[in-house]
Amino acid sequence: MDFLNFLDFKITDFLDIILVAILLFYIYKLVRGTVAINIFIGIVIVWALWKLTELVEMQMISSMVGGFMNIGLIALIIVFQQEIRKFLLMVGSTNVASKRSFLRQFKFLKQEALTTEIDVEAIVGACDKMSTSKTGALIVIERNNSLDFIKSSGDKMNIEVTQPIIESIFYKNSPLHDGAAVIQNNFIVATRVILPVSNERSIPLRFGLRHRAAVGITEKTDALALVVSEETGAISYIKNGEFTLFKDLNELTSMVKNDLIY
Repeated sequence: MDFLNFLDFKITDFLDIILVAILLFYIYKLVRGTVAINIFIGIVIVWALWKLTELVEMQMISSMVGGFMNIGLIALIIVFQQEIRKFLLMVGSTNVASKRSFLRQFKFLKQEALTTEIDVEAIVGACDKMSTSKTGALIVIERNNSLDFIKSSGDKMNIEVTQPIIESIFYKNSPLHDGAAVIQNNFIVATRVILPVSNERSIPLRFGLRHRAAVGITEKTDALALVVSEETGAISYIKNGEFTLFKDLNELTSMVKNDLIY
C-alpha cells in the first residue's frame, strides 16, 4: 500500500510539472515580442525565489516575497489585461469547441453562424484585384466571437459577398472605403467600421494603421482579417494577432477556408 501511495504521488507530481510547463509555455507565447515579456520573466524569477526560500526555510524573506506575490496579483491583472483576454480567448476557441459536430449540441454557441459557407474565393479574388491597383482595403471575417461591439461604429449593411461588391466598397472614390468591412454568414454586415488599434511594438514600421487595426481586432477576438496595402499592394492575412505567411493566392484561399472550419 505504501508503494502504491508513493507511486501515485510521483505520477501526480509529474503531471503537475507537465501542466505547469505547458501553462508557462502558452503564457510565454502570448507575451513574446511585447514589453510584457520582461515583466513575465521577472515574475517567474520572483516566484522561483519565493519557492526556493520556502524550501530552505528562510522564513523572513519567504514571507516578504510571498506577501509581494499575493498583493501584486491585482496589479498583474491590470498589467496583463490584454494578454489575459487573449489567453482566455485562445482557451475558448480551441479546435474542439469550434467543430461543427460539437456545436450542434449547443444551440447557444452560434451554430447558425457556421452553417452559411462564406465565398472565400470572391474575397481573395477581390483582394487580388485591389492589390493590382494598390487599393487599400481591410476585411474582417467574423467567426465564433461576436463583432457587434465594432459593427455599431460603422454603417450597417446586408449585402451578399461578391467580388464586384467588395471592390466597389473599397474603390478610392467610394464613400465607404474608409475603415473596415465586416463579413458574417457570407454577408457584408457593416462598412466604415472603426477597429481597435494594436499597440504591439513588434509590428514592423512599414505597416500602417490598417495593419495595426487588423492585428488589434484579431487580438481581441477570433476574427480573421485580410489587408491590402495602399502603398505596396501587398496582401496580408492576420489571425490571432499575428501575420500568417502564404505562398500564393491558392494557399491563402485554403488557409482561410480551413480557419473558417469548412
